[in-house]
Amino acid sequence: MSTINHEMQVQRAAEAAIWAMPAVSVYDIELGIQRDLGGKFGDVVYFSKPMESRHGFLTANNVTPYVVSAQSTKDGPLVVEVPPAALKVSYFGTFVDGWQTPIADVGPPGDDKGQGAKYLFLPPGYSGEVPPGYRTYRPATYGVHFAFRPVAKNGGTAADQSAYAQTLKVYRLSQETDPPPTTFIDAYDMDWNTLPVYDMTFFTDLNAIVQREPVLERDKAMMALLYSIGIRKGEKFDPDEESVSALLAGLERAYDYLHNRFVTAGGALESFWKDRQWCIFNLPPDQAEIGFPFVDADRVMVDERAQFYFFATYLPKVLGGGSFYLTGTRDRDGELMNGKDTYQLTVPSDTPARDFWSVTVYSLTTKGFVRDVHRVGLSSQEIATMATNSDGSVDVYFAPAAPQGRESNWIPTGEDFFLIFRLYGPEEPLFNKTWTLGDVVRIQDVVKTHDVAKTQ
Repeated sequence: MSTINHEMQVQRAAEAAIWAMPAVSVYDIELGIQRDLGGKFGDVVYFSKPMESRHGFLTANNVTPYVVSAQSTKDGPLVVEVPPAALKVSYFGTFVDGWQTPIADVGPPGDDKGQGAKYLFLPPGYSGEVPPGYRTYRPATYGVHFAFRPVAKNGGTAADQSAYAQTLKVYRLSQETDPPPTTFIDAYDMDWNTLPVYDMTFFTDLNAIVQREPVLERDKAMMALLYSIGIRKGEKFDPDEESVSALLAGLERAYDYLHNRFVTAGGALESFWKDRQWCIFNLPPDQAEIGFPFVDADRVMVDERAQFYFFATYLPKVLGGGSFYLTGTRDRDGELMNGKDTYQLTVPSDTPARDFWSVTVYSLTTKGFVRDVHRVGLSSQEIATMATNSDGSVDVYFAPAAPQGRESNWIPTGEDFFLIFRLYGPEEPLFNKTWTLGDVVRIQDVVKTHDVAKTQ
């Protein structure tokens, strides 16, 4: 291969990877169900307890369990029965298509308003009869994926959440008179890794998606680029050694580009307070109004779409006020947080979270949990076991080893990391910015910065 052809393949591979990020990311969740959990296509995965370190999932929370599945309308219209909200549990979550374009939200903030519903998904180009009694949708792809959270309320327990999760029903419209039982898999005790892998499997996954999904009109120009790197609809993908080298070099460029956007303000994140390092997701505001297709009148928002799905999944169709996320990649001095030093975050007692707050550590490399640690986050639900200060605030520590006497307030790191601080039931002082969260501070030697009022 000539130098110019090699460089062209590298560049086109990089562009293809950026363009394909949301599709490959959600496809890897599907593959993980079959590879790691021993499931089959269409099985529904639930967690009897929240995710832990062994669960590889892009920026998942560790306080509420999930219900996840990959489905398809290739073999005909699909029905997903979402149960009505119960006394102690209700669903919150979203259906997305094969490109992670939101289709519909569920539960009290969703289309069924907590009343439950039969959600019906029709295949692309479907011209058959549409029966009454369903909430009907026409996704652009055969793939229909969902991630729901059974949210506890009124004293609901993990057992309540687990039981409620398994009241979901999935079947074909043709089976409506006698639906087969839905297969559920409890993934809590298993190692389940759904994180995108930046090796040749990225392109073999992309090829699988191209082969099984319809080509959207908006993507035909990109299909021409894929053709030049050997991914062609209806043909075998079998790159030679030189092509593999070019593809991997391009994938590395794509990762570096998206990672740089993630750690640079104005890219994937934007500052929330002018004098703080804490950021919020930099999502195009007009997209929130139309349900995040990442398409406007003039273009597909390839970079904006990729920069979000590089570290997260399953955007809702409609943004709600049930939670608010602050992301921290840098300490008070503006330096990226590393896995060698000790850091401290002081959470004020007046944090405006009606339900609770949580802070979670994520690997800066994978954007998932740090692996092989006993704890990935802490929340105000655990205040009774944590040391607090005389003013009611809480010091949370991030370090490879626990600061002496602060083990209950410590989240292990050991590698470069970032944080997401979540406020559940956010209140007005957050939005009008009369409340602020202090920056993460790097400390060489842990010193007592407050009088301790309570210890474990």
